[in-house]
Amino acid sequence: MENELGFIIVPLLIIVALIAMSIRVLREYERGVVFFLGRFQSVKGPGLIIVIPGIQQMVRIDLRVITLDVPSQDVISQDNVTVRVNAVLYFRVVDSAKSVIQVEDYYAATSQLAQTTLRSVLGKHELDEMLSERDKLNSDIQGILDAQTDAWGIKVTNVEIKHVDLDDSMIRAIARQAEAERERRAKVIHAEGELQAAEKLVQASQIMEASPAALQLRYMQTMSDMSTNGHANTIFFPLPLELTKVFENLAGKFRAENPENPLNAAAAAAGMGAASSGVTGDTAVGDGEGDGGARGSSRGPAPDDPANP
Repeated sequence: MENELGFIIVPLLIIVALIAMSIRVLREYERGVVFFLGRFQSVKGPGLIIVIPGIQQMVRIDLRVITLDVPSQDVISQDNVTVRVNAVLYFRVVDSAKSVIQVEDYYAATSQLAQTTLRSVLGKHELDEMLSERDKLNSDIQGILDAQTDAWGIKVTNVEIKHVDLDDSMIRAIARQAEAERERRAKVIHAEGELQAAEKLVQASQIMEASPAALQLRYMQTMSDMSTNGHANTIFFPLPLELTKVFENLAGKFRAENPENPLNAAAAAAGMGAASSGVTGDTAVGDGEGDGGARGSSRGPAPDDPANP
């Protein structure tokens, strides 16, 4: 009787053990790649699945996004500047079967590919582009990695360049360049301000020319501003501008009515002095005989000459 019970219990225990070993539970973010006698059979999960021990094998694959920190890489830019660049890579498995069958270790393969792609892409750009166009570089790297890892069942969702490390000499050179650029902008802005001020002054002068009263008001306003200053030591005696025009009109009328006035003659002589000096210098040059003849003919008859009346 005991032997019969032993023959019954032992097979039951073996069956229970096999069933326990065959049961697998996969979470929502996991998939199981099942092989039957070494050949790919199917992808199972999530939930409860049964894998026959010894006949079937299962490989668990995590479908969540994986964060990969790309180590610092020494990169020589297109303008021959050496920098150290590191980045972070986000990817996930979209095809569990390919990630197991097509590549031995998709994590290590993606890491190595990301390092080489980072050096290759950044080496085609200049330093200024690395510092100012990171979004474009991130997009280029992501596109290359996504295309190359598609055969492995990997989807690269994002690539971000974290740090671009420069040596001290290059940092100082960039600082000098930025300072020179700020000085150039300051000079351009100052010149534009001078141009606008000159244009406004021209407009103001045209308006004042059309309205003489505006110039007088501006003159009075300037006097008022200077008089209110406590440190001013200047005394102003206001003189209407119309009064100067009256004197100018009187002076012109006086010169017109008295053309032989000594003051007008002196003014005319002062204006013609330069022209007459050239003519005098030319007539003074000549030989002695010619000068004497000219002087004799211009002298006229002597006082004792009988022909003199």
